[in-house]
Amino acid sequence: MNSHRITGAASAVALTLLIALTGTGTAHPAPRPAGPAYVALGDSYSSGVGAGSYQGGDCKRSSKAYPALWAAAHAPTSFAFTACSGARTGDVLGKQLTPLTAATGLVSISIGGNDAGFSDTMTACVLNDDRTCLDRIATASAFIRGQLPAKLDAVYDAIDSKAPHAHVVVLGYPRFYKPAATDCAGLSETKRTAINKAADLLDSVVADRARSHGFAYGDVNTTFKGHELCSGSPWLRSVTLPVDESYHPTAGGQSGGYLPVLTSAARVAGRAAAG
Repeated sequence: MNSHRITGAASAVALTLLIALTGTGTAHPAPRPAGPAYVALGDSYSSGVGAGSYQGGDCKRSSKAYPALWAAAHAPTSFAFTACSGARTGDVLGKQLTPLTAATGLVSISIGGNDAGFSDTMTACVLNDDRTCLDRIATASAFIRGQLPAKLDAVYDAIDSKAPHAHVVVLGYPRFYKPAATDCAGLSETKRTAINKAADLLDSVVADRARSHGFAYGDVNTTFKGHELCSGSPWLRSVTLPVDESYHPTAGGQSGGYLPVLTSAARVAGRAAAG
């Protein structure tokens, strides 16, 4: 990574403006400073699958997804939303990076879960016995440890090359189940525990590779805590229809789980750029 990389997003510096008064003495409000040029990359957790209010098309980009919510609140100078349901690292490289330029100030991304076989793993665990579930999780975990790091590096290198001045926020995935839940219908405790451990492993690898590139890592387990499945107040869908929305954040998970993590990281970047 370029050693001169700007550590924060190129956000507007807040200035004190002289307020012009009208003849009646009414003050005109100062215009809101524009946020950085923002590009949202990634998979279904970034596109907003499970949150509803989709914009149309196969990618199921939601107006309730955290990228759209952040853009609505911060008025970036430009906003490109290329995250797509089902995306893997190769899809990001081949289809999502076009909006990135040297002028891009903020990039967000969640990626890696589909490479590791997220959908197949959850299907195996829902439809089969504990042994089959654990075997499929073991296969996914081996991929996460052995092959995923290089795939993530390829994506992060490409982002760094195309948007060298951007503050990049890599967001992780939440644990699905409340730990040691005593009243939890559906999957066995053995399956739930193994699924949570696999999610933690995925997050640890994603975080490690992101930080090695100088990117910020957003741990959404901090905000999803108490809102896992079996918590009584879940921000994740269990098995549902349409099936592809199963085990994805609800609109509440996007606004309460993901958005604050991105907002915090972007705010830190703004202060760094201003200072």
